[in-house]
Amino acid sequence: MKLFGQRKSRWGTLLLAVALAMLVGPRASAQKEGVSEYQVKAAYLYNFAKAAEWPEQTLPPGARLLIGIVGGDDEFIDTVTKTVSGKTAGTHALAARRADTDAEISACHLVFFRSSAGHKRTESAIAAAGANSRILWVGEDSGFLREGGMINLFLTHGTVRFEVNRESMERVGIRLGAALLALANPGSGSSNSTTDESVANAPAPPASGEARRLKVSIPPEYPDIARKMGIKGAVQVEASVGRDGTVKDVKVIGGHPILADALVKAVLHWQYEPAAKESQIIVRYVFDR
Repeated sequence: MKLFGQRKSRWGTLLLAVALAMLVGPRASAQKEGVSEYQVKAAYLYNFAKAAEWPEQTLPPGARLLIGIVGGDDEFIDTVTKTVSGKTAGTHALAARRADTDAEISACHLVFFRSSAGHKRTESAIAAAGANSRILWVGEDSGFLREGGMINLFLTHGTVRFEVNRESMERVGIRLGAALLALANPGSGSSNSTTDESVANAPAPPASGEARRLKVSIPPEYPDIARKMGIKGAVQVEASVGRDGTVKDVKVIGGHPILADALVKAVLHWQYEPAAKESQIIVRYVFDR
């Protein structure tokens, strides 16, 4: 593993593209040893919940973020529940449950329709919630985005990928993090045309300024699920460092969400040398084994 640190430069707008160009996108293989398709899809739902932003009136600070599952067997429900148990998305504790009725669906913030739910049930549930409902609709059917869905998971060559309809989300004020959006396949009716392949040739920004010396660093742990899924690559974050050298906040610039979460947790415990003013430090970490 390799660690790099440098000051934020005027080329900061290119950093996302560079980070994405170097990461291995979320092409989670459902056939990797020790990882089932259920676990991969549950991991996606967890990361969609973490990356999405809802209007504050829909999801106030500190409120629970509820993931509902329509259709599917008990094993899948249990897998999602275990995946999000004890986890948070910002200030929101995560929870998952089966959602059978329209009332149960309307109480959720993210709803995942298993293909077994069927087209009619999917269409009726979305229609019952109303055009202005602030629910992130996720499915796994080829026609899901045309039915009003927002994110669709699909399997190609044994690999789970996803496509996004950005217009559907923006219409109700739900936003998905730029780093995750850039890794999606462009979906039906979607204006998102940037994939991890299309940014592969983005030019690297030149470094400028002197790095603030790092005194204490704790390497991030390689997430077990990332190791099992074979996810590797670079993650780039921006750390806000106080005058006393402590890290006050960390924002993800680019990288696979599972790896980015591990780096953020580590950097929050780093210590830099004191300085006369606060600094914004760009940190890039490569998970390669």
